[in-house]
Amino acid sequence: MHTQSKFRLLVVRLGAMGDILHALPAVTALRQAHPGWVIDWVVEPRWRALLSAEGANNDLETPRGSRENLTSWAKARGNSQGPNVRAKALTYQPNPARPVVDGLYPAATKEWRGSPLSRKTLHEITQLRRALRAGGYDAVIDLQGAVRSAVIGRMAACQRLIGEAEPRERVARKLFTERVVTHGAHVIQQDLELASAVAGDDLKAVTPWLPVDSAAEAWVDGVLRRNAPETAVLINPGAGWGAKRWPVERYAAVAQGLVDRGMRVLVNAGPGEEMLAETMVRGAGGAVIPVACNVEQLIALTRRVGLAIAGDTGPLHLACALGRPVVGIYGPTDPSRNGPFGTRFKVLRSPESRRDHTRNATPEAGLLTILPEDVLQAADELLAGENAE
Repeated sequence: MHTQSKFRLLVVRLGAMGDILHALPAVTALRQAHPGWVIDWVVEPRWRALLSAEGANNDLETPRGSRENLTSWAKARGNSQGPNVRAKALTYQPNPARPVVDGLYPAATKEWRGSPLSRKTLHEITQLRRALRAGGYDAVIDLQGAVRSAVIGRMAACQRLIGEAEPRERVARKLFTERVVTHGAHVIQQDLELASAVAGDDLKAVTPWLPVDSAAEAWVDGVLRRNAPETAVLINPGAGWGAKRWPVERYAAVAQGLVDRGMRVLVNAGPGEEMLAETMVRGAGGAVIPVACNVEQLIALTRRVGLAIAGDTGPLHLACALGRPVVGIYGPTDPSRNGPFGTRFKVLRSPESRRDHTRNATPEAGLLTILPEDVLQAADELLAGENAE
C-alpha cells in the first residue's frame, strides 16, 4: 500500500514502561520492513530512555544520525536477538543510541492532568500541536487506545489515524479514521496487527531494538564484576498495584535460595518502592545486592543477567524484550494477554486467579497460593536450560 521511502509515520504510545515495550516489536518490525521511512514517536518524558539513549539528540523531528556504530550495538545486545534479527540489522544498520525512531515528541500528559489550565500546560500542548502539524505525516498509529492518545494523534491533522476497533477506552474509537479489528490474544500480537494496517504488511513478531547507552553500560561494569563466575539474577518485587504484588517476604526467601545455589542476586525496586528492596536485603541476611538505577541503567543491567524474576511489571517485560529468561509471578492479570513473550519463560499463576484490574491494595488470593519453592523450581529449570546453551 505505502512503500515509498519518504513515508512519514507517527506512533503514539505514551506509557507506561511495559506498554511501550509491548509496542516496540511492532514498530521495530515496521522499521525493518521499511528502513527508509521516517518514524517518530510521542511518549511521556520519563519513558523516552526506552527509545533513545542519553546523549542522543532528542529534539523534535531529529534524524537518527550516523549508522556507523552497528558493531558496538550488536556486541552490547549479545546473542539474545536471534539470527534473523541480526541479519536484518546488518542490512539496516541502526544507530545504537536510537535504533528504531527518528524523532521523539515528549508529552507530559500525566503532569498536564494535574494542572490542565496552567500556563505551562497550555503552552506545552500548543507547542506539541504545532510540531505535530508541521510533521507532514502520511499516517498516525495509536497503540494506546486511550482518549488522550487519540486526541494527540488528531493534533497531527493527518487523514489517517489508525487505531483498534475495540480500544481500551471505547470512546477513543470515534476519533480514529481507520479501525482495525484485531484477533491476537497477546497485546504484542494485537499491536502487530495494527502496525500491519499502516502499509498492508503481514508483520511477524521480531525482537525489539532497544537503545544502548554507553554511560549506562559503564555503570553496569561497576555493578557486575567482569568475568564473575556467578550467574546474576535480577529480582523486582514491585508492581503497579497491591493486588499484583507477591509478598516481599517470599521474594526474600527466593533470593536466599538462589544465593544458596551460588547465584549473585540483585534486587531493583522502582521509585517509591525502595522499602521493598530493603526488606528483601534484610530477609536474605544481607546477601542480596540492592540496585537503584534509572531506566537507561536498568536496560543495561538487564541485558547482562542470566535470569529475571518479577510480577506483571515493566522490568519483567524489559527482560523479555532483551531476550532474557524470566519467571513471571501472576495473579489478577492475564498472562495470555500481557505475559512474557518472545523469550524463554515460566509463568506461575493459580487456577483460582481471574482477570481483575481493580486496584486493590492487598495481594489477590490466587497469587498467595504461589510459594517460594515454586519460583525456585521454575528458576532452576530456566537456568539449567541457559547453561545447556
